[in-house]
Amino acid sequence: MGSVVLSLDAELAWGFHDHEKLPEDRVETARESWLRLLDMFDDFEVPATWAVVGHLLLDSCDGEHAGHPTHDGWFDRDPGTWEGRDETWYGSKLIDAIEAADADHEVGSHTFSHVEMGHTTREVASAEIRECVELAEERGLSVDSVVFPRNYVGHRDVLAAYGVKSYRGNRPRRWYDRGPLGSATKLLGWPTGAVSPPLVTPAEDEYGLVNIPASLYLFSFEGRFRSAAERVGEDPIVRMAKRGIDRASTRNGVFHMWLHPNNLTEERDFQRLEAILEHVAEVRETTPLTVETMESIATDIKDDEPLPREPIGPR
Repeated sequence: MGSVVLSLDAELAWGFHDHEKLPEDRVETARESWLRLLDMFDDFEVPATWAVVGHLLLDSCDGEHAGHPTHDGWFDRDPGTWEGRDETWYGSKLIDAIEAADADHEVGSHTFSHVEMGHTTREVASAEIRECVELAEERGLSVDSVVFPRNYVGHRDVLAAYGVKSYRGNRPRRWYDRGPLGSATKLLGWPTGAVSPPLVTPAEDEYGLVNIPASLYLFSFEGRFRSAAERVGEDPIVRMAKRGIDRASTRNGVFHMWLHPNNLTEERDFQRLEAILEHVAEVRETTPLTVETMESIATDIKDDEPLPREPIGPR
């Protein structure tokens, strides 16, 4: 029947380097959370798509990136050191850990330096994907899937030119995503079951890429609302995830959950993921449900040979 896909925006400090202030709690715990997530995925035999910021494939750099066509100041926060000294900016050892995991994970791309692809030039977009492809190839990997930073989809033709197969599209909008009435419905409906996350239907776009839209962001119900809901019952996100998983076990479609490793800063965050992964494993044992990566979904859909790469710009 259906499938579950789990994708992660793996970025460490790069997800915030263009902000005025870095969120210390999320940045400082991100490496530990990354490794702990890998252990959890192994425990439940769940593969995931790790959409990694390309700079994290480096173990050191000069901090200048002089050949990159971004505007002045884009790399100002890059310390230009090495992984042992500045672990929030380099992640080569974390990529090693993904490759060494028992679960058959996919290493995808989250662009090279977390550029918003929907708000940049084609020249910058090309450089961002080209850098990722080249760094991946040096490790014997391929960039088959892309997750757009902050979900701003753009320059899909560039992805196709570099042989990318799939990307995570935006979640289909429902009526309760609009206006004050919709907001009230979500607030009241999430804990009760009146609001359910969608199953999505991946499809090829005009560039030959497979769009695998998101279904549920696993950290979209936080703060005082989450705390209040947890005091009277189960974590609302866990409830929603379970509904989506159960629907995928009986219907055609994909239930696509996503998160950032840096979302997990408290023990209750790990408890949320553990409850969801445990439910995935239980349902998979008793139903035709499968757990796939973005790349495997794209491969199932595309019955033709991969498009030849036609790189844009210098290689």
